[in-house]
Amino acid sequence: MEIISYNVNGLNAAIKKGLLKWLENKAFDIICLQEIRMQENIHINEAFTKLGYHYHYWFPATSKKGYSGVAVFSKLKALELLEGCNHHLYDAEGRVLELIFDNWTLLNCYFPSGTSGEKRQKIKMEFLDYFYHWIQQKKKEQPNLIVVGDFNIAHKEIDIHNPTRNKNTSGFKPEERAWMTKWLDAGFVDAFRFENPNKKDDYSWWTYRTKARDKNKGWRIDYQCVSLALKDKIRNAGHLSDAVHSDHCPVWLDINL
Repeated sequence: MEIISYNVNGLNAAIKKGLLKWLENKAFDIICLQEIRMQENIHINEAFTKLGYHYHYWFPATSKKGYSGVAVFSKLKALELLEGCNHHLYDAEGRVLELIFDNWTLLNCYFPSGTSGEKRQKIKMEFLDYFYHWIQQKKKEQPNLIVVGDFNIAHKEIDIHNPTRNKNTSGFKPEERAWMTKWLDAGFVDAFRFENPNKKDDYSWWTYRTKARDKNKGWRIDYQCVSLALKDKIRNAGHLSDAVHSDHCPVWLDINL
């Protein structure tokens, strides 16, 4: 089973930059997209169907047009689809989409960013607290969980190009990094770091400013996390940096399900 998670920074924009062409010769089973910034579109569904993804699951934002939202395109049919995380604010922003399969569950998530100011940073921290407790209950009911998406947090110094300069920047604040540690300690495995424990300079996001991607001045803020019950099922994980349809690149997971 190959799963990719990709913050496309606008699905229409990513398609215009060649996303569908890039996918033509790939063998992914499930594609999880974040920040789609649009409502469900029949023409996009048809394009993904032609690529072999016959099942389309959308959860766009309703609070603001052209904002946030997540979607999943899959070669496998989910047995059940659950939209949101039972919180009116986060669900209106299209943050979490849950797909239940035979004996495992996939959550495609787009965590809030706090880069626009203190108000959004506060919302981000409140989301992290809410999501942590919400997922712990879910894990009791469904122990085989895969949680993917843009977490908007670089966990450790190895995950960011300049940890000293960014130590108080949203996405690398001490309280955010502490949450990430708590998250992993509570029964999740960061698949990329599990497979690549000491790998440096391997990122999933680069600012569009200052040609950061050309200089590889990036952050690792996109994750595929699996519950401990699935830890031994991980076969490989990495970043697909040849995909240049966004300021992010896809995070790739190969898992034996």
